[in-house]
This record gives sequence, structure tokens and C-alpha cells, in this order.
Amino acid sequence: MNEREKVILVGCQLPDIDEERFSYSMEELASLVHTANGEVIMTVTQKREAAHPATYIGKGKVEELARLVEQLEPDVVIFNDELSPSQNRNLSRQLSVRIIDRTQLILDIFAQRARSKEGKLQVELAQLHAQLQYLLPRLSGQGTELSRLGGGIGTRGPGETKLETDRRHIYRRIDEIKTQLKLVAEHRERYRERRKKNHVFQISLVGYTNAGKSTLFNRLTDADSFEENLLFATLDPLTRKMTLPSGYTVLLTDTVGFIQDLPTTLVAAFRSTLEEVKEADLILHVVDSSNPDYYHHEQTVYELLDELGVSSIPIVTIYNKRDIAHRNFVPSTKTDAIIISAFDAHDLRRLRQFIEETMMKQMVHYHASIPSNEGRLLAQLKAETILRELHYNEESGMYECKGYMMPKHPLYGQLQQ
Repeated sequence: MNEREKVILVGCQLPDIDEERFSYSMEELASLVHTANGEVIMTVTQKREAAHPATYIGKGKVEELARLVEQLEPDVVIFNDELSPSQNRNLSRQLSVRIIDRTQLILDIFAQRARSKEGKLQVELAQLHAQLQYLLPRLSGQGTELSRLGGGIGTRGPGETKLETDRRHIYRRIDEIKTQLKLVAEHRERYRERRKKNHVFQISLVGYTNAGKSTLFNRLTDADSFEENLLFATLDPLTRKMTLPSGYTVLLTDTVGFIQDLPTTLVAAFRSTLEEVKEADLILHVVDSSNPDYYHHEQTVYELLDELGVSSIPIVTIYNKRDIAHRNFVPSTKTDAIIISAFDAHDLRRLRQFIEETMMKQMVHYHASIPSNEGRLLAQLKAETILRELHYNEESGMYECKGYMMPKHPLYGQLQQ
């Protein structure tokens, strides 16, 4: 295993951020560093009315930080905010150490976590956009520094060694990636159309990063999505079948976790991945009830869902980690909700039942009498509807079927005739 890089964290508390939120934001930054295989050796904070336009933190704090850099010899200093190109340049000159910010750190983690071809392309696209934003305004005199891409936290990139001298290459590569992603998106769209044609009910798991989505996904589907107590443990979406208590089968998709201040470059680059959420018939919003900042996590997810334009899709909330819920935890009444532990078998049975009952609210009830020689139709009802009751009527020689199905399902019209 690679040796962990030594990191100093720097945060600036502005008037619009209260003490609790600021403290949690810094803890989250430390968790991101841990995920990126770094070790926090010191945290430096300052309260200011506004970020310093030249150095983000004040002159005195920069001098204090310079002394710490000299004493502790960190590999990198990470700021808990987006730095402007000029701030980054000025800090780099005064501190003589690699400087990155929260956005670059998240990009770095995504670069490590991407597994699929699409995920890697999306990461590269986000990084190239970031390089345009961060690097191009300060190209002069930065050649030596920029050519170190690929070695350490915040430097993992697409591997180019001369980006600083070839803007056209960046733009050309962006166009190439967009073309490839368009092909992948079209391929995914064909899959979606096939699912719709087969009348498959689609459910998406969303939530703040590290809320336990992948653990829940694995328990509900017997899949092997990556599980670890790290931020952004899952990056690439994964879809598997899930069987409900009635025997009805749905498709469940695990998605990338959301986070406060998610870089706009990533929101844009991963929009095609998040299209899976837009195609869902039901969204399961997973919340970590043990996290003291769970409420703000919920709000962050809702804001990003609004950005995606999925307000018309039914949402239910799954409060996870019931066994270690925070002492001040109070479930929201914004949506229907259930409180569970993903490791409790009884809770998982309750959850499946809860999901099925929620789905039934979107469906229409049917009662049909099916001739005994209509085996194919009976099989369809079992596979494509929530069949609640099935018995054979000896007097009529018919199967009496009661259940629920999507109103647009062609079977519904057939049964009404």
C-alpha cells in the first residue's frame, strides 16, 4: 500500500456559516483526505468577514501557515473552499508547497474510484474542465509545477505532460470525450427503452455520500457493489434485479453519492450517469441517521435532485443506521419514511414490504377472471404486476386474480375488456 501523504487543512469561517456547520465541513474535508489516502497532520482555521482576495486567509495566517509548512514538511496543503487561480498562485509562491482546494481533492478521489469506461471518461472530462478553469489563467511561469500531473493528491489527471503549453489539445480531448460519452449515453438510452418496452419498474437509490446506499443495495439485490466506510466508495452506477414480497421483480440502481458543494464540473460531467435517476419510477433517498449533520445532508440531496429536474418522481426516505442513530435524530415528514438498519434481516423484510406498498400507490387495482388455459397471461400477471391474490374458482373454471399494475401497462387495457 502506498504511504499516506501528509496534509495540512485550511479553513476560513465566514459570517454566513455557523460554528457547527463549519466544524462539520472541516471534518468532512478530513474524511475526503482519508479517502484520498492522505493523513491530516494539522488543521488551521480562521474567522473572517470575507475571504482575502489575494490569499483567501489573512496575511498573518499565511505567515503562520508558512512556519507550519517549514516545521511539518507536508506534501500538500488543502483549502476547504474553491480557490481562484490568483489565490492559488499567490499561496504557492509564499508557502513553497503544493496547494489544492476542496474541488481538486474531490476530482482526485473520483479519479481513483472510477472503474467503468464511462466513469473514467467522465472523470477525465471533469478534470480537463478543472484544468481549464484553474490552470489556463496562470500558465505563464507554471510549466515546471504543472508538468507534475499524476503524482500525489490533487494531481491525478489524464496523464498529459504538456497541458500547460497546448490549450488546443485540451479542447480537442474534451470534444473526443464528449463524443465517446454521447455513444455511451445512446447505448444506455437503448437499454432504458428496452426496459420501458418490457414494463420494468425502475427504482433509484440516491443519498449523501457514505449514507450506506451500496450496503443496502447489496443486501436487497445480492449484488457485489463496492462497500467501504469511505466517501465516494461507489462511483459507477450499478443496476440489479430486486424481488419484492409478492414475487414482483424490479430494477434497483445504486448511484454516486452527493456531497455539499459538489463541484459544478462534476455535476455537469456526471449528468449522464445521473440520468438513471431521471428515468426512475421511484426514488429511494437513503439518509445516515447516525450523522449529526443528517438534516443538511437531506437538503443537499433535495437541491441536487431539483437541479436534475426529478421533482415529479415519487420519493421516499430510508433512514439508515437505526442501531446507531444520533441522539438528536428526528425523521422528516417531507416524505413517507422508514427507519432501518441495512444489516438487520427483519428491517430488510420491512423495507421490501414498504417499497411494495409505496409502489402500489402509483398503480391501479385490478380484479380479473382468467381462463385456466391462459397460462401465458397468468405468467405475465405474476411477473409484471403485484399479484396479491390468486385462486382457482372450480365453479367457473377460472383463476381469480387481484393485484396492482402500472396504469400504462398494456395488460390493464386488456383486462378491462
